[in-house]
Order: sequence, then structure tokens, then C-alpha cells
Amino acid sequence: MKAVFDDSRPIFQQISEMIADDIVDGELREGDQIPSTTEISKFYQVNRATVQKGLSMLVDAGYAYKQRGVGMFIAKGAKSRLLAERKKDFHLQYLKPLLEEAKRIQMTKEEIIRFIEEDNDD
Repeated sequence: MKAVFDDSRPIFQQISEMIADDIVDGELREGDQIPSTTEISKFYQVNRATVQKGLSMLVDAGYAYKQRGVGMFIAKGAKSRLLAERKKDFHLQYLKPLLEEAKRIQMTKEEIIRFIEEDNDD
């Protein structure tokens, strides 16, 4: 997890996103235990209720589950669901506007692919 919060979004949301990033990156796998509310709050020096709200977002979305008296764990299928959701978001946030602008400036599909291949070679 990254160690710096920014002012763009609430801290609880950033905590939830950091753990989701760890799932996508493979640092946390299905069945792995998520650090406790206390551990996270002490490490980042934030209120436990803030951390709990971030963790609850993961549970509500089905990416994590609570095991009473033991802790929170990464849910089965969490990575594949997160990847699917992020690909959809990527399409809407980046590809759609890119393709709209490419059409506006009369860029061909081949030109777009060439630019992607050139940048991907780096």
C-alpha cells in the first residue's frame, strides 16, 4: 500500500482503493487476510473509523469478507471482478474520449494502432 494520501478523495476511499490495487497487483490473493483496522490506522496515523469505512467498502462490493473474531479476508474471485470493473472504467474514461478525438481529427485506426505500438516498444 502507498503511504501518502491526497486531498482529491476521502481517506477511507483511498484506503479501499489501495487494498484493491494490492489485489489487482497480486500482493493480496484470494483468502489472504487484510491487515487489521488497528494495524492500518496505526501505520497511516488515521482514525480507526476511517479505516473501518474503507474496509467496509470492500466488503460491500464483495471483494472482501469478514470472519467474526478472526478478521477480514480477500474474497474468491475478487481479482477477476476488479480487473473486469477497471477495464470497463478504462474504456469509459480513456478509450472512448481518445477515439472521439481521433475521429474528430480524422485519425485512422491504423494510425492509432501505430502510435500505440510505437509507445509500447519503449
